[in-house]
Amino acid sequence: MRLLLLGGTGFLSTHVTAAAAARGHDVVAVTRGRRGDPPGGARHVVADRDDAASLRTALAEARDGWGGPPDAVVDVCGFTLAGAEAAAEALATGPDAPPAYVYVSSISAYQGWPPGPVPDESTPTFGTDADTSEYGPMKAASERVLADATGGRALLVRAGLIVGPGDRTRRLTSWLHRFATQPRVVVPDGHEQPLGVVDARDLAAWLVRAAEEGWSGPVNATGPVGMATFGGVLDACRAAIAATGGTPGEPVVVPGDALVAAGARPWWDLPLWLPADVAPTAWQVGTARAQELGLTVRPIDETIRDTWDWLRALPDGELVHELPAALAPPA
Repeated sequence: MRLLLLGGTGFLSTHVTAAAAARGHDVVAVTRGRRGDPPGGARHVVADRDDAASLRTALAEARDGWGGPPDAVVDVCGFTLAGAEAAAEALATGPDAPPAYVYVSSISAYQGWPPGPVPDESTPTFGTDADTSEYGPMKAASERVLADATGGRALLVRAGLIVGPGDRTRRLTSWLHRFATQPRVVVPDGHEQPLGVVDARDLAAWLVRAAEEGWSGPVNATGPVGMATFGGVLDACRAAIAATGGTPGEPVVVPGDALVAAGARPWWDLPLWLPADVAPTAWQVGTARAQELGLTVRPIDETIRDTWDWLRALPDGELVHELPAALAPPA
């Protein structure tokens, strides 16, 4: 398969490149050229994602190398509505338009999330009157643009929380770093709260299959709620550190509402944690269609072990952010 990948040097897109190469596909990665070359032998074309003319030039270069048009587009770096409009104009229509277009959207496209729940893909997304400078409305609008341009053949992948090696969002890695460097670690309560995440490697392999099969329509792509708990994630972080010879810090449980009152921000300063009035429904995302289409998610312990191995190899301090006083290591 001739696969045109929008992205190729970011978190998820590097795993898509690897998954496509493992299945013998010929990949051309289109990036802005700011992070070097994509891995895995993919051919690299530099273009402005938000400019249709630039994307048309990239497509022509890819076609010249292949001797024909792409069989599929996997769009992993949709961060602006302008980018979706440019892709729709340059890649989703005309004689070179591929039969398969896979767009990575987000659970944030749902207008009622959080707090949710999101029972299935029929849950309303943000409408045309929403402010597309905000992430969720931008994703919803981008979905509409690409669905219209492709005549409904695009797969709109509403991804949940993506984790794994290569993740620079300071979420899962933040807990690993804290337990590895602090003798005592302030953590919020609510450890029994079920959650669901997806390993980037599992999602990437599934995206490649989606391109091969030409699936279409919206699909919630994340792990099933209950695959882990917040406390289980913290325990797995400590276990991964101990397994590599470290001495993980001891958790010091403080009521989450007290931490928030003291200035700690849910999700940013307290990754994967949400207040009790939001968390129970925010994690309830229906994934029946994704499971029917074969999305499987590896155990969270494996993801955390591999993420810790990757994190340990980075330069010291690369993924650290300053903690508020409420989360300072206790004496």
